Amino acid sequence: MKQLLFLLCLTYCFISSSTGASAGPRLNNDRLYKFRYSTEVLLGRPQGSPKGGTGYKISSDVNINLVWRNPENEDDQLLKLEISNVKVENAIPLSKKNNIFLDTTAESILGKEKLAFLQTPFIVHWRLGKLRSFYTYKAEPATIRNLKRGVASMLMMQLRSGKMVEADASGKCFVEYKASKDLVIRTKDVESCKNTETGFTTHSQVLGVSGKSSSATVITLRDSFIESAVSEETYVLSVNARHTTATKVTSRQILTLEKTEVGPPEVGGKDAASVVKSLDANLMSLGVIAEKAKPRCKGCPSLMETWKSLRAQLEPDSLAKASAPRSFLSLIQSLRKSTKTDILKVLRNCSKTALPQLVDAVTSAQTPASLEAILEFLNFSKKEELVLQERFLYACGFASNPTETVLQSLLDISKGKIGSPDIKESVVIIMGAIVRKLCQKGACDLPTVVQVKQMMLAGPDSTQEESEVQMYLLALKNSLLPEAIPLLTRYAESEVGAFSTIALTALQRYDEELITDEVKRTVNRVYHQNRRVYEKNVRAAAADVILGCKPSYMEVKNVLLSIGHLPHEMNKYMLSKIQDILRFQMPASKIVRQVMKDMISHNYDRFSKVGSSSSYSGYMARDADVTSTYSLDILYSGSGILRRSNMNIYGMSKGALLHGLQVAIEAQGLESLIAATPDEGEEDLESFAGMSALLFDVQLRPVTFFKGYSDLMSKMFSMSSDPISVVKGLILLTDHSQVIQLQSGLKAGAEFQGGLAIDISGGMEFSLWYRESKTSVNNRGSVGCCRQRHSGYGLCEHRSRGQF
Repeated sequence: MKQLLFLLCLTYCFISSSTGASAGPRLNNDRLYKFRYSTEVLLGRPQGSPKGGTGYKISSDVNINLVWRNPENEDDQLLKLEISNVKVENAIPLSKKNNIFLDTTAESILGKEKLAFLQTPFIVHWRLGKLRSFYTYKAEPATIRNLKRGVASMLMMQLRSGKMVEADASGKCFVEYKASKDLVIRTKDVESCKNTETGFTTHSQVLGVSGKSSSATVITLRDSFIESAVSEETYVLSVNARHTTATKVTSRQILTLEKTEVGPPEVGGKDAASVVKSLDANLMSLGVIAEKAKPRCKGCPSLMETWKSLRAQLEPDSLAKASAPRSFLSLIQSLRKSTKTDILKVLRNCSKTALPQLVDAVTSAQTPASLEAILEFLNFSKKEELVLQERFLYACGFASNPTETVLQSLLDISKGKIGSPDIKESVVIIMGAIVRKLCQKGACDLPTVVQVKQMMLAGPDSTQEESEVQMYLLALKNSLLPEAIPLLTRYAESEVGAFSTIALTALQRYDEELITDEVKRTVNRVYHQNRRVYEKNVRAAAADVILGCKPSYMEVKNVLLSIGHLPHEMNKYMLSKIQDILRFQMPASKIVRQVMKDMISHNYDRFSKVGSSSSYSGYMARDADVTSTYSLDILYSGSGILRRSNMNIYGMSKGALLHGLQVAIEAQGLESLIAATPDEGEEDLESFAGMSALLFDVQLRPVTFFKGYSDLMSKMFSMSSDPISVVKGLILLTDHSQVIQLQSGLKAGAEFQGGLAIDISGGMEFSLWYRESKTSVNNRGSVGCCRQRHSGYGLCEHRSRGQF
């Protein structure tokens, strides 16, 4: 009996506590609650005076009354909300000259019809303090419905502490409540919100944009209902490489109870849906989350007008000026709003000199209309359009937000008729870069991506043509597919020096965690020539892989012991490489110092080798945002002729690495020009000189200066002093677009763009009389550091632009 009484008491206590915990906020019957409501959006910079920002404020009266209460559950209620006395003004006091809202009314800004819709009453289904349904009219514009959702979102609350996922105007978000007697604090994890708005950003973290956000609502209660509610959301976005280029979006909402009056009586009914239908059959149930609403730009110039105003800054003679990338970014904005017909009209009426730059911009716009237009404009079967075709392909490779459609288009081009073999190579190489970016976004399993991956992995073994094997290896170097590592490892031991060099430089780009012991054993066999003799540049590439992938004590010791047994200039090159690792404090420096404690590995005989080859690294910039480094490796043959020159520039930010630039020049088989003796393993090499470039993690198609002795001799007498272009064009570096759905129902848009105009070229000059060669690399460029554009829109649109 005692046990039974105890269980009954325990059950009663549990039921009582559960009932108390489940009770939610409630409105009193026959009462009209009169509130004052305001919401504002402020746009500005994270630091500095608030006067430097801009924004607008919407204020109104809001009347709320109880329409229906569930007789079986008093926390299940229908509320009627009515907005009136709407006013739109500046959020920050401005002078009369700068006040765009001076002498305006809500009707003049919104229009008579929209204002009428805004002031039309609407109903919300409110259960336990949460919005379950939103009832309004289908004819209302999306912006008006979103504003109503914003007002209703201020009613979201619960009277007990806890964490949960719930939906309001800003989306479905993770929310935490902290409740006391008459106070509720609602904190929202904005990063977790899921809504209808989408955006995109640059794949590279170094060139990308990062942000911080917060959202909190403080609700004061009186008689189980709201006395006041104050909400504030803050979003700060900044460019990783330059945090001074940033924007801050602040949204505030205030709902304050002014008084209560006698209101309309409660209506009867069994359920909420039937009650709403009985009140007005035209009311329809909609979701609580805000809808998409695109802003309209009134009086904006057409694409043709924009092009005519920017054309002069995009002529070849102006590309080295800062105005070129700025104009490029402005043109992209206009292209993204244009139709296929408008884009084709501009392309077909463009001068020949400005057309390549226009192709860069159209491709970089990355919209379905721009892609369709450029594919219709270009004819890949014509060899004469090589420059335009390659500009299109490189712009696809540098694209900030490539899609499966772009990859499919390139795959279709590769299967079709292509007039130039160089373009065929570029198509496949660039497909590798797009595959990597899509895989970084988690889209590696898309059908087109899978098809291209299979093509690249099977490509090297499917052909006997040396140029095609190189093409597929370069595509794999761009893709950085983990499944390509075994294939690249096998080609690292190829008898063809070009294959080995590409495979080894590709392996060097992989994360250290993916370089297995089997890969390391293969690379060590290449460097130490355990199975066959290799060219010097192949062994140098193998050394880079060994020393750059967490080398072991024995690996470093064997490399040091090899110095003194290498060809003359390679002895000096490897010695310079080891000294550069120590001086620049590279990751391998610690293990190298340990090995050098051994006198057999570290002695005067080994470290006194002389020669012209060198390896050097240094800093270009070091600050809180980004660290930029450079390296220059030069390897000569024993006869003093350049064998390989390799310059690299890296950028690091927040632990992320960007291979910004690599320019490599290779030459071989030139000893016959000066009657010199080739080094070991290079006696039968064909005369060759070429140049390749890697730009922003994208390997480009190599350029050949000459190949073969006859080609060399013909070009010695016919070659002009003009360098050969490797890459030339306008590149969209930073491309971030984000629409922020605010709890108020308003939206804020932020866009960051950075552009680069670049021209990399190189050449070789020979003199039979002096028996010497001269190699040159020319770099020209200009940077539009970042074009920042942020806007807030809802009832009206306000845009603020700035060049930084």
